[in-house]
Amino acid sequence: MLSSHTDAASCWKTILSDPEKNSHLLSEIEKFARENTSPAEVVFGTSGWRGEIGTDYTFNNVRIVTSAIIEMLMSADPTVMRAMGVMDFDEIKRRGVIVGHDNRFLGSEFSMEVIGLLQHVGIKTWYAGEAATPEFSAGIEMLKAACAVNLTPSHNPANYAGFKFNPSDGGPAGSEITTKIEEIANRMMQEAAAPLSVRPAHVDNVDLTSLYLEYIEQRKTIDLQKIRKFIAEADCIICIDNVHGATRGRAERILGTSAKITYLRTEDDYLFGGVAPEPSEKNMAGAEKVLAESSAALKLGVIMDPDGDRIRFSDGATQIAMNYFGAMALHFLYVHKKFRGVVAKSVGTSNCVNAVAEKLGIPIKETKVGFKNFRPFLLPSSNERAIAAFEESDGISGHNHTLEKDALFGLLLAIEMMAVTGKNLSVYLGEIMDEFGHFYPDRSGISVDRSLVGNPLIRKLSVIGELYRQGTTVDIGGHIRTVKNVITVDGTKLVFDDGSWLMIRPSGTEPKVRFYIEARTEEGKKAVFETAERMTKEALGP
Repeated sequence: MLSSHTDAASCWKTILSDPEKNSHLLSEIEKFARENTSPAEVVFGTSGWRGEIGTDYTFNNVRIVTSAIIEMLMSADPTVMRAMGVMDFDEIKRRGVIVGHDNRFLGSEFSMEVIGLLQHVGIKTWYAGEAATPEFSAGIEMLKAACAVNLTPSHNPANYAGFKFNPSDGGPAGSEITTKIEEIANRMMQEAAAPLSVRPAHVDNVDLTSLYLEYIEQRKTIDLQKIRKFIAEADCIICIDNVHGATRGRAERILGTSAKITYLRTEDDYLFGGVAPEPSEKNMAGAEKVLAESSAALKLGVIMDPDGDRIRFSDGATQIAMNYFGAMALHFLYVHKKFRGVVAKSVGTSNCVNAVAEKLGIPIKETKVGFKNFRPFLLPSSNERAIAAFEESDGISGHNHTLEKDALFGLLLAIEMMAVTGKNLSVYLGEIMDEFGHFYPDRSGISVDRSLVGNPLIRKLSVIGELYRQGTTVDIGGHIRTVKNVITVDGTKLVFDDGSWLMIRPSGTEPKVRFYIEARTEEGKKAVFETAERMTKEALGP
């Protein structure tokens, strides 16, 4: 039967309209991915380059991005080499590159294209196969590799693939590296480059899970012995939802086999059962059902995204997003494990952690959105080393751990919290909030005219920080609040005297203004949202 699809985008639309019925059309997607040579704009956002498989994420374009990386490395630009943590190209060839993927469609095939091109210029390669993002970060350090290529779009829908690049410290590549990759790759796109496919001369496999386990044991941030003892002896149940992702099998190898641990959605499914594979409130339903059917005293359910860098928690009574879990992590690591340092958080994250940090005397570092901005506080050589580093979009790392966000770390930390406190997470969180204050974060936004996208929108919204300086009073739902602090590292964040706040941030790629807010009561959120929208419309004008 001849296909009616003339491009991958329309084919994906059909597939995703009924994944179970139309999964056979993935063979057409592969054909588009192999034959389509149309150029794409390469942009490394907060976590790599992403595109739709067969549309802009094609075999030719993956070869172009790989070729751009090779050109960058061979040029030995001093700025790039410093950011890479290497001396020159010869060191890169000798130390080598780890290449792997999550369990997306065509992950292995795309990886072989990358490996073939790297080997062609004499670079040593390891093939990780299906692996989680934090395993690449730990693996780079354990192997002393020069860098890693991880083909994943993280939590994006099934029609997407991605390309992450990590230098020798294991963290997400900084702008010194990604800007250069973009520059070279987009030049090649304009030149209609068509790099030849090179078959790998050999494939040297590496078990990143084993290296990750060694890494955890060496770093000693997590007490694996205590965790395993707790699972063996406590009246507990743990449910881990892998959403058909690359985290499957990882926790079992780390924790050991136990009848007290239930694993959900571990089967192969390139289409993720038709759901958006993210650790959302809705997607927690499966794990919460397992917890509800158990009579165990201590319960933990988690859901992780396909590449294992995002996680959400529940104990059956309460779902706990990273806005709250990050504050719990800081409290636990500081009070119970006696780690010292700073707390690093993205600017849109709940101020629950600020209240904990201020009372305990812990310095707070607020950064732009993007986990790569935590690098200065996660490096072993840092003078201001993070006890915990997290962002509201479900990513976390911590003391002496990876520079990448790590869902497996979050899982292990949550179990250790239960083991040490003897309490469910919601009880522990309730005690923290009773002591340090209650906070209710949320987010929303509005659409604006498309002509404002980019710098025009940034310029218009910048007036908010000028109009509402420190000490200014603001009417929020009939209550007069004073601006206590103005933070402009990523948009404009106004913190008020009662601890509530709002942040107004323009999207860099869409005609939207995003609102991040936090109230001190659940009922108070509406008034803070209305204030953010009013300020935005005043700044945009008629």
